[in-house]
Amino acid sequence: MAAVIPDHLHDHHHGPTGLMRWITTTNHKDIGTMYMIFSFIMFLSGGVMALTIRAELFQPGLQVVQPEFFNQLTSMHGLVMVFGAIMPAFVGFANWQIPLMIGASDMAFARMNNWSFWLLPPAALLLLGSFFVPGGAMAAGWTMYAPLSVQMGMGMDMAIFAVHIMGISSIMGAINIVVTVLNMRAPGMTMMKMPLFCWTWLITAYLLIAVMPVLAGAVTMVLTDRHFGTSFFNAAGGGDPVLYQHVFWFFGHPEVYIMILPAFGIISEIIPTFARKPLFGYASMVYATASIAILSFTVWAHHMFTTGMPAVGQLFFMYATMLIAVPTGVKVFNWVATMWRGSMTFETPMLWATGFIFVFTIGGFTGLICAIAPIDIQLQDTYYVVAHFHYVLVAGSLFALFAGAYYWLPKWTGHMADERLGKIHFWCSMVFFNITFFPMHFLGLAGMPRRIPDYALQFADFNALATIGAFGFGFSQLIFIVVVIKCVKGGEKAAARSWEGAQGLEWTVPSPAPHHTFEVPPVVK
Repeated sequence: MAAVIPDHLHDHHHGPTGLMRWITTTNHKDIGTMYMIFSFIMFLSGGVMALTIRAELFQPGLQVVQPEFFNQLTSMHGLVMVFGAIMPAFVGFANWQIPLMIGASDMAFARMNNWSFWLLPPAALLLLGSFFVPGGAMAAGWTMYAPLSVQMGMGMDMAIFAVHIMGISSIMGAINIVVTVLNMRAPGMTMMKMPLFCWTWLITAYLLIAVMPVLAGAVTMVLTDRHFGTSFFNAAGGGDPVLYQHVFWFFGHPEVYIMILPAFGIISEIIPTFARKPLFGYASMVYATASIAILSFTVWAHHMFTTGMPAVGQLFFMYATMLIAVPTGVKVFNWVATMWRGSMTFETPMLWATGFIFVFTIGGFTGLICAIAPIDIQLQDTYYVVAHFHYVLVAGSLFALFAGAYYWLPKWTGHMADERLGKIHFWCSMVFFNITFFPMHFLGLAGMPRRIPDYALQFADFNALATIGAFGFGFSQLIFIVVVIKCVKGGEKAAARSWEGAQGLEWTVPSPAPHHTFEVPPVVK
């Protein structure tokens, strides 16, 4: 139970107010809030790019944008969503929740925390501003493959610097999380008593520290190829473009798990709450998360089956990729086993969580299909791959973020979210998401390449369907804005324990959580 706070330690918060409060804040809750607002703004701007892409693909022929601009949109949509929307949103959750969950008063390095957030807006401005420079934005795909990235205009340099700055921010955030989780847990909270969200973020933070410098190295080599006469990837000077793919995907595949492991943590908090029973197989969940993280370093070249790698290489990466499905399967099994014979209720967070399991599992299966080298050689760079990773990243990461937002909004704002609107948001998102991305599997199987602004007539029907779904999905997200604004402004008052089955230290503090919590660490029995 939470300790009684002496009177002289109560929150008499004296500090800057207004704008300066947000610029200078070192409070983990303020910084978490800023991360989430930033990520949602980036999510909307990435969404506008996505809808422009889908508008162009509504029917064959060139309607809306020029092919050059179309390529810029597809490239920037990926970068903005990965580095601007999904990753900062999870860091925002970590900032808000980890100190509350482990009984810490704040993050370990509070000023570094502020700095790691304030690096993001200038990086985002660099990235989005590149649309307005001569030659336009970076158009080499979000992967920035050489040789295209060696030849682009100054928009490419802006993207490289933006990625550098965002990478520095990620590394600082990750160091902060590692130190906080390892050193600032409340007395009595052993590692194996930590909430799973803290475990998944601890492991994710190690992944970030390991792979962000690899990406920095790759884009720096592109930069020196462009301006300083080196030939790392420039074939004309004896370089190797495939080397870039190896270095990039050595970052890129662990990056996929950086974007999904915190989602697993959120789902592992929500399902036991609404099933009203403890998580099935806690220890196996921890080991499965660690196994996924370790194995993620051994599978990078499954993105490169068509680069002419030797058969023995293809076999190794094929088997390693299949192996990573085992710990992921353990997680899905444990969630379902937690729900089995629980007294389940389906409030909005639980709807998102069960929706996540269903759709993420489909994404996992299509990933297994892409892991089989001979099949992947057919499916490489088709719409099948687009369908697969959107099932994992939208129905995976994004749905989990919504689940977590609806789950913790009462703790953040002090008001219960509007259940009716939340459920409408869920069902609209779920239905339109599947209308958008499920047909893409068939487009890919029929051979439609990705990243093309125009296509043959036989792909027209499924593309029209996908575009209708995409606009429905995009506009469904406006419901979420209404929910959050209503929740901040008022509504039903939330109790300290906002959900009946909720366990954990964050539910022992009042709702909304006071500006400073746990000045005296609680003792965990």
